[in-house]
Amino acid sequence: QLQLVESGGGLVQPGGSLRLSCEASGFTLDYVAIGWFRQAPGKERDGVSCISSSGRTTNYADSVRGRFSISRDNAKKMVYLQMNSLQPEDAAVYYCAAARTYPLQSFCTMASPSYVYWGQGTQVTVSS
Repeated sequence: QLQLVESGGGLVQPGGSLRLSCEASGFTLDYVAIGWFRQAPGKERDGVSCISSSGRTTNYADSVRGRFSISRDNAKKMVYLQMNSLQPEDAAVYYCAAARTYPLQSFCTMASPSYVYWGQGTQVTVSS
Protein backbone atom coordinates (compact mmCIF):
# COMPACT_ATOMS: atom_id res chain seq x y z
CA GLN A 1 0.00 0.00 0.00
CA LEU A 2 1.47 3.32 -1.11
CA GLN A 3 1.37 5.88 1.66
CA LEU A 4 2.85 9.19 2.76
CA VAL A 5 2.58 10.28 6.37
CA GLU A 6 3.47 13.76 7.57
CA SER A 7 4.48 14.64 11.11
CA GLY A 8 6.11 17.46 13.03
CA GLY A 9 3.41 20.09 12.89
CA GLY A 10 2.27 22.01 15.93
CA LEU A 11 2.01 25.39 17.57
CA VAL A 12 4.97 27.73 17.40
CA GLN A 13 5.49 31.39 18.20
CA PRO A 14 6.33 33.87 15.45
CA GLY A 15 10.01 33.65 14.67
CA GLY A 16 10.16 30.03 15.76
CA SER A 17 11.06 26.88 13.87
CA LEU A 18 9.53 23.54 13.04
CA ARG A 19 10.77 20.53 11.15
CA LEU A 20 8.18 18.61 9.20
CA SER A 21 8.79 15.01 8.22
CA CYS A 22 7.23 12.95 5.46
CA GLU A 23 7.61 9.19 5.65
CA ALA A 24 6.96 7.03 2.61
CA SER A 25 5.87 3.42 2.68
CA GLY A 26 5.00 0.96 -0.03
CA PHE A 27 7.33 2.44 -2.62
CA THR A 28 10.89 3.59 -3.06
CA LEU A 29 11.70 7.29 -3.08
CA ASP A 30 14.20 6.81 -5.91
CA TYR A 31 11.39 7.05 -8.46
CA VAL A 32 9.64 10.15 -7.16
CA ALA A 33 10.08 13.84 -6.73
CA ILE A 34 8.60 15.15 -3.51
CA GLY A 35 6.69 18.36 -2.99
CA TRP A 36 5.43 20.15 0.07
CA PHE A 37 2.18 22.07 -0.21
CA ARG A 38 0.09 24.03 2.24
CA GLN A 39 -3.50 25.12 2.52
CA ALA A 40 -4.81 27.75 4.88
CA PRO A 41 -8.54 28.01 5.71
CA GLY A 42 -10.46 29.59 2.85
CA LYS A 43 -7.45 29.59 0.55
CA GLU A 44 -6.22 27.45 -2.28
CA ARG A 45 -3.53 24.85 -1.81
CA ASP A 46 -0.15 26.32 -2.73
CA GLY A 47 3.18 24.77 -3.50
CA VAL A 48 5.83 25.49 -0.89
CA SER A 49 8.87 23.51 -2.01
CA CYS A 50 9.95 20.50 -4.01
CA ILE A 51 13.00 18.29 -4.35
CA SER A 52 14.01 16.19 -7.33
CA SER A 53 14.51 12.43 -7.21
CA SER A 54 18.29 12.97 -7.24
CA GLY A 55 18.06 15.51 -4.43
CA ARG A 56 20.22 17.90 -6.46
CA THR A 57 17.44 20.31 -7.34
CA THR A 58 15.20 22.12 -4.92
CA ASN A 59 12.66 24.85 -5.56
CA TYR A 60 10.89 27.18 -3.18
CA ALA A 61 7.96 29.52 -3.28
CA ASP A 62 9.05 33.15 -3.08
CA SER A 63 7.26 33.52 0.23
CA VAL A 64 9.44 30.89 1.96
CA ARG A 65 12.75 31.12 0.11
CA GLY A 66 15.58 31.70 2.54
CA ARG A 67 13.51 30.50 5.51
CA PHE A 68 12.52 26.95 4.55
CA SER A 69 14.79 24.11 3.50
CA ILE A 70 13.79 20.79 1.97
CA SER A 71 15.88 17.63 2.12
CA ARG A 72 15.49 13.91 1.57
CA ASP A 73 16.97 10.64 2.77
CA ASN A 74 15.98 7.97 0.28
CA ALA A 75 17.48 5.15 2.35
CA LYS A 76 15.20 6.07 5.24
CA LYS A 77 12.30 6.92 2.91
CA MET A 78 12.05 10.30 4.55
CA VAL A 79 11.68 13.87 3.30
CA TYR A 80 12.00 16.87 5.58
CA LEU A 81 10.95 20.49 5.52
CA GLN A 82 12.89 22.68 7.92
CA MET A 83 10.92 25.85 8.57
CA ASN A 84 12.62 28.79 10.25
CA SER A 85 11.49 32.33 11.07
CA LEU A 86 7.88 31.23 10.95
CA GLN A 87 5.25 33.91 10.62
CA PRO A 88 1.48 33.87 11.15
CA GLU A 89 0.98 33.75 7.38
CA ASP A 90 2.78 30.39 7.32
CA ALA A 91 -0.01 28.80 9.35
CA ALA A 92 -1.72 26.10 7.31
CA VAL A 93 -2.14 22.39 6.87
CA TYR A 94 1.04 21.14 5.24
CA TYR A 95 0.98 18.20 2.86
CA CYS A 96 3.74 16.19 1.27
CA ALA A 97 3.16 14.61 -2.10
CA ALA A 98 5.02 12.38 -4.55
CA ALA A 99 5.30 12.73 -8.32
CA ARG A 100 6.44 9.78 -10.40
CA THR A 101 9.71 10.26 -12.23
CA TYR A 102 12.93 8.46 -13.07
CA PRO A 103 15.83 8.03 -10.66
CA LEU A 104 18.54 10.67 -10.44
CA GLN A 105 16.49 13.32 -12.17
CA SER A 106 17.27 17.00 -11.53
CA PHE A 107 13.81 18.40 -11.95
CA CYS A 108 10.86 19.04 -9.72
CA THR A 109 7.74 21.13 -9.99
CA MET A 110 5.42 22.73 -7.48
CA ALA A 111 2.44 22.23 -9.77
CA SER A 112 0.09 20.04 -7.76
CA PRO A 113 -1.47 18.18 -10.74
CA SER A 114 1.89 16.47 -11.23
CA TYR A 115 1.61 14.78 -7.84
CA VAL A 116 -0.06 11.42 -7.56
CA TYR A 117 0.34 10.41 -3.93
CA TRP A 118 -0.62 12.68 -1.05
CA GLY A 119 -0.32 12.52 2.69
CA GLN A 120 -3.08 13.40 5.12
CA GLY A 121 -1.49 16.67 6.21
CA THR A 122 -0.09 18.12 9.41
CA GLN A 123 -1.27 21.35 11.01
CA VAL A 124 1.12 24.22 11.57
CA THR A 125 -0.09 27.06 13.77
CA VAL A 126 1.95 30.21 14.27
CA SER A 127 0.69 32.36 17.08
CA SER A 128 1.89 34.19 20.14
